[in-house]
Amino acid sequence: MRGFSDPSRALGSGDIVVVGAGLAGLFTALRLAPLPVTVVAAAPLGEGASSVWAQGGIAAAVGEGDTPERHAADTIAAGDGLVDHNVARVIAEEAPARIADLLRYGVPFDRDLAGHLVLSREAAHSARRVVRVSGDRAGAAIMQALIAAVRATPSIRVLENYEALDLILDAGSNAAGRCAGVRLIRRDAAGSGTFDFMPASAVVLATGGASALYAVTTNPVYACGEALAFAARAGAVISDAEFVQFHPTAIDAGIDPAPLASEALRGEGATLINRSGERFLLRLHPDGELGPRDIVARGVFSEIASGRGAFLDCRTAIGARFPQAFPTVYAHCRAAGIDPVTQPIPVAPAAHYHMGGVATDLCGRTSLEGLWAVGEVAATGLHGANRLASNSLLEAVVMGARVAADIACLIAPDTARPVAKTYRVAEDRTLDVAYRDYLLARLRNTMSQHVGVVRNGGDLVRALKILREIGIEAVGDRSLVNMALAAEIIAGSALLRPESRGAHFRSDFSEPVEALRKRSAVTLDTIRSAVTAAPAAGGPPVAAASFVAELSL
Repeated sequence: MRGFSDPSRALGSGDIVVVGAGLAGLFTALRLAPLPVTVVAAAPLGEGASSVWAQGGIAAAVGEGDTPERHAADTIAAGDGLVDHNVARVIAEEAPARIADLLRYGVPFDRDLAGHLVLSREAAHSARRVVRVSGDRAGAAIMQALIAAVRATPSIRVLENYEALDLILDAGSNAAGRCAGVRLIRRDAAGSGTFDFMPASAVVLATGGASALYAVTTNPVYACGEALAFAARAGAVISDAEFVQFHPTAIDAGIDPAPLASEALRGEGATLINRSGERFLLRLHPDGELGPRDIVARGVFSEIASGRGAFLDCRTAIGARFPQAFPTVYAHCRAAGIDPVTQPIPVAPAAHYHMGGVATDLCGRTSLEGLWAVGEVAATGLHGANRLASNSLLEAVVMGARVAADIACLIAPDTARPVAKTYRVAEDRTLDVAYRDYLLARLRNTMSQHVGVVRNGGDLVRALKILREIGIEAVGDRSLVNMALAAEIIAGSALLRPESRGAHFRSDFSEPVEALRKRSAVTLDTIRSAVTAAPAAGGPPVAAASFVAELSL
């Protein structure tokens, strides 16, 4: 595939624009200091970012007897044949240094009486290597520390309540052109007939994932995949978009977004049972509740579909310690009328993390000149077909440091000057609010029903038809158009992988295919032809191998 090469010319004057204010975006901005950076945040800092909601922690081989090699090996095993081994090695090796960075920023990781970091074990890890804060408050604590650091850094300015809608291109070194800026809209000005254009010397996408495209999700409303769509529309290559991880233990209480019952609960010995009290996962995987997330999620999905229900039983393993050991989960349970000390917690799979995204190299460069991506919006090859628990926050900080270092090498400090002025331009008005809400609900229901835990070719074709109809109906509302396109990219990529692997399970192609054991890479043109290119349900999956191979990274 094209891309990942040096820019055709030096980065010039103007903002380094970081779109997104979660862990990946703020860490990248801090590492770019003292270069001037503008962070575009869709909500006030600390609100709306998935990072704040992260409960488990950050995986890093910092414990006695653990090594980066073991961490990388666990990552590769979880990824079901698609993890880039070099990426896993580099990120595992750089993990301890990034934990040290976070400590310097003031993150209060849990320590024992001797001052050592408290480490927990999560699913598919071979050792205790997850650093955490107050049991289940890692994301919030990390974000609080980074927000304070950003506020105290003069070279960083934050534009709050602005949403990115599109990339602006000019002539570059390849046919797709060069990213020269971002089209923004103030959230309180949506439908007013105006948007803002911000020129940029470099653009870093750090917008998070796409799981809010699903009706049942653990993610905030802002995690709707818009950057995936507008990067693809600008010509960027998208990788592994078919792989959506469903967290197996969202609290099933009819709340949107669904509160999360952290993986750490199972790490502490909590079990998954059905209404009969059976630990059903023991018949699905030798590690039971600590098996890979895709297997656990499908097991929970199957129990619910069969009418037997699924419940997380913490009564014996955690019991009376629950309020102090896991205060966030405890509060969610109590708000839903559940006492996890004495009652099993009803759970269900929920869209949680997108392994795919804008394809990048180990410097965070995309195939589009002038555009970098970091965090969940990016696809580095670390996660493969199934993310290893607590590797996502790690990837955000490791790759954030790498993106910052790469940009710093390409930009001259004397020409990097913030361009405070944005340019106001006319735009189409948005849809009627009620009709927009209807289209969005239809989109999210379509994704959950047809592109969910278990998929098949017929459902995926139906989903693509509906999503394209929504995209047409939404013209005039660029944000909703972006969401429909992001959903279409995920559904189309799923249709183009006629096998089951990791988090991508197709009932019509229920086994992995060796010829397809490679990462996918698609463009918008590829997705648009997905229906005609994909093999028919029940047909030989190997027939599509040459097609997928042409698109592979």
